[in-house]
Amino acid sequence: MKILRTFLWGLAASLLIIGCAPSDNTPKGHNLSAAEILGNPDYQAISYGGYREKTRDAVPTIEQLKEDMKILAAMNVKLLRTYNTQQFAQAANLLEAIKQLKAEDADFEMYVMLGAWIDCENAWTDNPNHNAESLENNTVEIAAAVELVNKYPDIVKIIAVGNEAMVHWAANYFVYPNVILKWVNHLKDLRENGEIPAGTWITSSDNYESWGGKDKSYHTEDLVALIEAVDYISLHTYPFHDSHYNPAFWGTPDDQAGNDKIAQMDAAMLRAKEYAISQYDAVVDYLKEIGIEKPIHIGETGWASVSGSFYGTEGSRAADEYKEKRYYEHMREWTNGAGMSCFYFEAFDEQWKDPGSALGSENHFGLITLQGEAKYALWDLVDAGAFEGLTRDGQTITKTYGGDEAALLEEVMAPPLASEIGGVELTTTNEGREAGQPVAEQTYVVFHSAMTPNGSNDQTYPSANLRINAWEGTCSIVQTNEGILEIKPGTGDWWGCGLEMTSEVGEDLSAFAGGTLHFEMKGSDMFPFTMGYQSGTFSGGNQTNNFLKVGKGEAYQIKSEWTSYSIPVADINQGANWKDITAPIFFRGDVKGEGQEIYLRNIYYTQN
Repeated sequence: MKILRTFLWGLAASLLIIGCAPSDNTPKGHNLSAAEILGNPDYQAISYGGYREKTRDAVPTIEQLKEDMKILAAMNVKLLRTYNTQQFAQAANLLEAIKQLKAEDADFEMYVMLGAWIDCENAWTDNPNHNAESLENNTVEIAAAVELVNKYPDIVKIIAVGNEAMVHWAANYFVYPNVILKWVNHLKDLRENGEIPAGTWITSSDNYESWGGKDKSYHTEDLVALIEAVDYISLHTYPFHDSHYNPAFWGTPDDQAGNDKIAQMDAAMLRAKEYAISQYDAVVDYLKEIGIEKPIHIGETGWASVSGSFYGTEGSRAADEYKEKRYYEHMREWTNGAGMSCFYFEAFDEQWKDPGSALGSENHFGLITLQGEAKYALWDLVDAGAFEGLTRDGQTITKTYGGDEAALLEEVMAPPLASEIGGVELTTTNEGREAGQPVAEQTYVVFHSAMTPNGSNDQTYPSANLRINAWEGTCSIVQTNEGILEIKPGTGDWWGCGLEMTSEVGEDLSAFAGGTLHFEMKGSDMFPFTMGYQSGTFSGGNQTNNFLKVGKGEAYQIKSEWTSYSIPVADINQGANWKDITAPIFFRGDVKGEGQEIYLRNIYYTQN
């Protein structure tokens, strides 16, 4: 394996140095540029994986890919987004499938936004190094992108460097903007030198916060340089996920409780649309702030139709085919009207994303099921005969629920009432002090049912609101109406969340560096996780995660009944900057936690 890895490294390095000359035998026929395709409503965009099995090692055949392409063409989709270049054979096979279809039918059109996956050093291990990149992986990914765009210049029109590669909750692999900027500039240099087609557009596809929307911790000189460098911004927005872990927009207003559930759901989906637009607007505002004009297209957004946990009947009640249809319609209407492309996520359901849970929402974002059934959003196309004569893995394209709309509507649920949804921010603060000023009081109350700082009892609240943040939607974290912090891990291999300062700087808790963290906790007996506090920020390159282990065999264990804990902060400290505490408490687990529960209350710090 070492010899093979050395060969691949050498091959990639050679490709990056000399480039691959664009092919001289570009097929005749349709061959538009990225500038002509993006924002053109006649060229609808979609994210495409196409994997059928529970592992991506089982790559669809070229014939299967051709079947899918015909189905998407029947939906008026003519622009696809992919995610990897060389780690799996999917991208190369897909491009070959499209080439064959174009040879078989001169009127067939399909273009590709080719994704190159970007990782940090030691990604997907216990010790990811976000200050460095996985140079070998990233080099080979970019080299393969160069090779493919030159081999299929009439199909590949865009190269996206990284997928959600800069957003900080991608804790297993994220990099800082300087890494993305390096590869974007490399590809632009190749384009300038004629080593990739001149009309190829270069971007990166990432969460709206990564592009400067709302969270000022991302506002760095490198991000400004990256925005200046890309040909357009590929922006991700997911109201679906926020219906669970940031649901301020989602709950049905109490004065609408008497409306029928269809009216309540329609109103909620309009709020979801406006929520997505607000995230887009936040990036627009940041571009104005830094004085850069740049096209923006929606690189990813979608809505799942099934969820067995956070977004289902016991959670936000967001996941069903009715709401998926409404969101799909809203996103197409908005982006078409605004002259933007929307790479809707996604074309077909895929089960490799959450192979251990058939009801995992990540498996159900497709508009068509694994069995080739068109979900409610596409029933009109079935009625119109758009899929006539087409099959997927031998199955004709039929409607879900057997086309029984009444049966579908019987299963859907209106969102919870706003009064039933727990808080998404802790808003009780010390208004007389700004974040960054030293906290001198003896007791720092994160939240507590009995402690009430009043300016004379040597107690204080935080200097700014604390955001209740579930990282990447990997868990549920809400403050209940009873003042209890409720955490329920998801189905993935890791999960994390925390209470994070919303201010531009952290809290100065220098006086508490030798103090004690107090809280009460109960939950699933012996469930293992880590908990502690954070200082600094990812974007600043100075974040420290200070934690201790909780679980079987550890000094601290979670019990099924409420238990009080008083932990010296020195036992948790891994080099915290106590002048910049950005999360007074956070949690993370690397064990599947579906069905597990953690509850906390009465969290506060004391000086010695």
